[in-house]
Amino acid sequence: MQIEVKIVDNDKMLREFVDLPYKLYAGNRYWVPPMKADELKALRADGNPAMDFCQARLWVAFSGGRCVGRIGAIVNRLWIEKNGRNYGRLTRFESIDDLQVATLLLRTAEDWLRAQGMDHAEGPLGFTNLDHQGLLVEGHDWLPSVASDYSAAYYSRFFEANGYRKEIDWLEFRLTFPAALPQKSLKVAAMLKQRYGLRTVSFSTKAELAAKAPEIFDLFNEAFGQLFGTYRFPQPLIDFYISKYMPILVPRYVKMVEDAEGRAAGFIIALPSLSRAMQKAGGRLLPLGWWHLMRALRHPREIDLLLTGVRPELQKLGVAALLMNELWETAHADGVTFVETTGMLENNHVAIQMWKSFEHIQHKRKRCYLKKII
Repeated sequence: MQIEVKIVDNDKMLREFVDLPYKLYAGNRYWVPPMKADELKALRADGNPAMDFCQARLWVAFSGGRCVGRIGAIVNRLWIEKNGRNYGRLTRFESIDDLQVATLLLRTAEDWLRAQGMDHAEGPLGFTNLDHQGLLVEGHDWLPSVASDYSAAYYSRFFEANGYRKEIDWLEFRLTFPAALPQKSLKVAAMLKQRYGLRTVSFSTKAELAAKAPEIFDLFNEAFGQLFGTYRFPQPLIDFYISKYMPILVPRYVKMVEDAEGRAAGFIIALPSLSRAMQKAGGRLLPLGWWHLMRALRHPREIDLLLTGVRPELQKLGVAALLMNELWETAHADGVTFVETTGMLENNHVAIQMWKSFEHIQHKRKRCYLKKII
């Protein structure tokens, strides 16, 4: 098969890049299509403030006039400064089931990263830890949350055939909320509030939530700053994500804990599951995509746990459990039983301990690969 790899250097090519997964996963009942407009914006220099500190290049592969693969590469200066290593990122890899296509794409991205002074390629990773990250290696027969990713089962074979080895994994869980919280859990929550002067904060309007958004992101930077793949978000990037996610957040599914001085001690952000609604929308708000999304937001059947953050010095005190109790109250009132988590780093043992009070399974695993390229 004759393959030609082309740089994405115009709007038509960018649309080819964004459209490919919709063709590859057509008919796959486990793939959740992202909104095309969001993807296009994230990949344009004038739409994504991460481009202020990232260099990025995208490619698409063609054979017989048909798009058969894609890949991106990112040099993220903030990640390199924090990590202290010249590690470039691979992003948004997709391919037909053909090792020749995959190999050509991976080598093209590696060549570019090497030319930028990188000595390793790692990924898949996005521009940030709120972007696409990880290759799905377990759990292909489960529906992901909208904040997670689905990828074909054969992709891991392509990476490993090209010399990539595991760097780290993210684990995803499915929780079953009980009909009532154990008395022990309630007593521990009451003790935490009394001993440390903690108070829980709930929201009923988007205006209330918007007023606390800067505090949540300040805490996000503090809580996530030392984890793999993360770095402190500059203000333009914080503003970008606030504007992106605020319209779809349901205030009552966001909870905060404040300390005795009124400082944010922790937060949890959940959302009625939009996965099936996104499948029905097919990546577009019009003509009826908006209706499917609004219906899912107003009538939740299960929820996705998007983010949980706790101030580092408080992470072993049970603040996360207190937040989960508060989330249970809202979910229980809505008749919601099941919760899908997003990826949690396999070595983030403190965070994984949050699930010990609930019936749960670990059903999905995503992987970041690493390869020396010089």
